[in-house]
Amino acid sequence: MDLQFTDREKLRPPIEGGRVLLHSCCAPCSGEVMEAIAASGIEFAIYFYNPNIHPREEYELRKQENIRFAEKHSIPFVDADYDKDNWFQRVKGLEWEPERGARCTACFDMRFERTALYAHEHGYPVITSCLGISRWKNLAQINDCGVRASARYPGMKYWEINWRKKGGSSRMLEISKEERFYQQEYCGCIYSLRDTNKHRLAQGRLKIVLGEKYYGPESTGE
Repeated sequence: MDLQFTDREKLRPPIEGGRVLLHSCCAPCSGEVMEAIAASGIEFAIYFYNPNIHPREEYELRKQENIRFAEKHSIPFVDADYDKDNWFQRVKGLEWEPERGARCTACFDMRFERTALYAHEHGYPVITSCLGISRWKNLAQINDCGVRASARYPGMKYWEINWRKKGGSSRMLEISKEERFYQQEYCGCIYSLRDTNKHRLAQGRLKIVLGEKYYGPESTGE
């Protein structure tokens, strides 16, 4: 792996020497996390399980960008199911919950439970996620869901780490610009798309156009 090492200290997972399964939601959020883990000499793989992403076109855009970056650096990538029907069932009744509310908790629980199951079945004693690097997410909410999922299996730990700190957020943007990653403009689910478009229209802006925006030198990360 030839990923550049940032000036942060070497990372130490909660289980010394344990392989790490990194749940990834997209390339922009995972790029810096992948770089930091690889530079610390930790064996890991990407687990892409995000049935919340809607529509399928958006899901494929995000997944393919993640695959491209992983393959570029020879990092194993696990492409999990797009079982969106199960996701809709899981969040039924929570359609009007606000961002960071109960619907997001149910969504994180579902994704981390599947991550933990795969980790258990394939010998990864540590799981973690890049979801928390986004400033739009509640890090405590994400960590609670990760800890809850890992507790299902004896000897498994969820790696609680704030990827935003020590230059993580700025490096995330740098990598996104360097790679010209696809820049998604909403969290991912159909309800996030609904609410984001409603907000944009109220501001006199156009609705989101899928597959249109990519990071470049002028990108601010908004």
